[in-house]
Amino acid sequence: MIRLYLDIETLPAPEEHQATLKMLHTKRKKRDCDDFEQYLLSTSFDGSFGRILCIGYAIDDEPTDVLYFDGDEKKMLAKFWELANDVNLFICHNIIDFDMRFIVQRSVVNVVRPSWDERDLSFARYRSAPMFDTMREWTKWSMNNVGLEHLALALGIPSPKDGIDGSQVYDFWKKGKVKEILEYCKRDVETTREVYKKIAFLN
Repeated sequence: MIRLYLDIETLPAPEEHQATLKMLHTKRKKRDCDDFEQYLLSTSFDGSFGRILCIGYAIDDEPTDVLYFDGDEKKMLAKFWELANDVNLFICHNIIDFDMRFIVQRSVVNVVRPSWDERDLSFARYRSAPMFDTMREWTKWSMNNVGLEHLALALGIPSPKDGIDGSQVYDFWKKGKVKEILEYCKRDVETTREVYKKIAFLN
């Protein structure tokens, strides 16, 4: 069995989508009271307009690595699906509701066909393959969220949040601190691998 551990870091929508987003925000304001800046920042959680900065990964017990092509999201996604072609199990923290969903959505937007058939890459809940969600497996599908840092520390694993966490990625990116983001993403992957091994009693 080939296992692929992964984590993504995302950014809000780029400048070219601002006009569209302002139109959507105007309609949304009838229901919500957030300002446009907050609305724009929230697109980093939505694969419709947000974008992937990098994809951290590790295959089995190989060293962690990161896919980053300086804004060429399409090239990054194509390389990811090339790596994923022979994978049996995708492992990530919150993979079903965020990471893999975002990857698939951005693949559609960028016209990059996943190497996995849509029917085989099932997003069905209450199962541990082909996607193993360490958050859902820990909570036993109770829908209570638990952060990776919280779970890692509970299992005696060092925190990956050394000087940066997910909420700071956009600020780091604006300051040109891409290297720090990439290293942080790789730490999240390594932590996810250690958490998985604990949950699956593999160490």
